[in-house]
Amino acid sequence: MKNLSVAGCLALVVAVLCAAQAPPKLDTAVDPKTYIIGPEDVLLIRVWREPDISGPVAVRPDGKISLQLVNEVTAAGLTPEKLGGRIAEGLSKYITRPEVSVAVQQVNSKKYYINGEVLKPGSYPLVVPITVMEALVNSGGFRDFANTKKITILRGTQRFPFNYKEVVKGKKLEQNITLQPGDQIIVP
Repeated sequence: MKNLSVAGCLALVVAVLCAAQAPPKLDTAVDPKTYIIGPEDVLLIRVWREPDISGPVAVRPDGKISLQLVNEVTAAGLTPEKLGGRIAEGLSKYITRPEVSVAVQQVNSKKYYINGEVLKPGSYPLVVPITVMEALVNSGGFRDFANTKKITILRGTQRFPFNYKEVVKGKKLEQNITLQPGDQIIVP
């Protein structure tokens, strides 16, 4: 480090800052054997020695994808590994022993929502397990008049109360539940 010029130091600082701000890679968070594909997910399909068939594919709202030679394939509800097998099966009519790999390039089907008195309300991707507290941090914090004692998590017909002030003080930590796709956090 002693021999670095000012420009070299600046380049090092910029590299460190960029690395710290880079989004996490999804392939470490998405297990191809257990992740369940959903509508709006973006998949990367690779067929060995077939670049015309390989590439990114979006899962349509009806849960299907379109590929050359196999036409439509239902992707939603399958793991990437099982979808690869189905695609290989369809391609085997045209290609001898096709080798297919499917990776989730972007998770869009699993989301949670934050509404109300937060700085950044909206939908957020649910790529890895996340708690209510972590979700509130993602929303940028509370607005001035937010009632942090009466936050509600809606999950279908269920309602879960969440008192931010108690959890911050280390009390009633069971309120800090892990979110599931479709959960809505309401901050009055």
